[in-house]
Amino acid sequence: MPLFDRASIRLQPYFGYRSETRLTIAARALRAGTPRGDVFAPRGRLQAMRTMLAQFASREVPGLAVRLELKRPDGATIEREGVTDQEGYVRFDVPLDPAWPLARDPAWEVVCFHWLTAAGPQCAEGFVLAPGSTTQLAVISDIDDTIVETGITGGPRAMLRNWRRVLAELPDERIAVPSADVFFGALGGGAVLAKPEVVGARYAATHRPFFYVSSSPWNLFSYLVAFQQSRNLPLGPLLLRDWGLNRATLGSESHGAHKRAALDALLVFYPDMRFALIGDDTQGDLPAYADTVRGHPGRIAAVFIRTGAGPLSPQEIAGRSTIEAAGVPLWLGDDYATGDAFLRANGISTGGETAQIVHTIQDKGTAK
Repeated sequence: MPLFDRASIRLQPYFGYRSETRLTIAARALRAGTPRGDVFAPRGRLQAMRTMLAQFASREVPGLAVRLELKRPDGATIEREGVTDQEGYVRFDVPLDPAWPLARDPAWEVVCFHWLTAAGPQCAEGFVLAPGSTTQLAVISDIDDTIVETGITGGPRAMLRNWRRVLAELPDERIAVPSADVFFGALGGGAVLAKPEVVGARYAATHRPFFYVSSSPWNLFSYLVAFQQSRNLPLGPLLLRDWGLNRATLGSESHGAHKRAALDALLVFYPDMRFALIGDDTQGDLPAYADTVRGHPGRIAAVFIRTGAGPLSPQEIAGRSTIEAAGVPLWLGDDYATGDAFLRANGISTGGETAQIVHTIQDKGTAK
């Protein structure tokens, strides 16, 4: 066996989510050393670059047998088997029959992945977001230039600057979009207090669950979670992409196609919930959200678009008209502080009822 294949095999679980009848979660098998402590802790610029390069230099492991262990609310154990694909991914889509009841409030639940290496059996915890039985509204947000400044507008040079930031700046050094934490906190309705008897719960859910959709590669999963934690942003499942040197991932329309597919999948997964959508005007979010409004009548409670890239394009203007014609409240603004002030002025607080977002924004007339 070649020397470079002697690195240990570890599994990187990604955030999953479930309903009463279905659970989905994924992970990736990589040849890399086991992280020790906080891998993103500040240790100088050179070490920061080494840390970030390591996120992309890890080697995927195809053909690895992985066992997923789930524990039903009544304590019974369920197991499912899977095998990693050529890119090292293993995905589980598990029907829950009979149905698994949801707690009243959203919560992060713990699952366990098992695999075998030359060193013996291995396991890693995974985390699954379960909305509450009373949850009526959830939030789907973009990431790039919606919660973190990337500066990717302006062509290839701007994109190169962004990758310099990724490779040279740790999560707590990245610039967050001003007032995003306050605005997202208001929309999230505040954290759900964990019950003392819950074992292994490391994350606090918000009363309105959050989901994030981004064209960033899965290699940045840990980086993005660390950034969200450092800025007190609500955590939620991340729907990222596996990048490849092809038109499907690098083409100009790939971001919108990925976003539309992710939105459609979430709305189908949760047919009884409505969603508020948050994005920006740098990567076609407004047209993508308009397509979702058109394709899922009555399912979108409100759309929030952070502006700043200049005048709206013809496609964005058409998207705005589609959203407004459907009667969906639309907020366009360049400052989340304004958006948060708008919510508070209309009685939307971190403890407010979810329906208020729809009703009070509609009454106000929202769009700029």
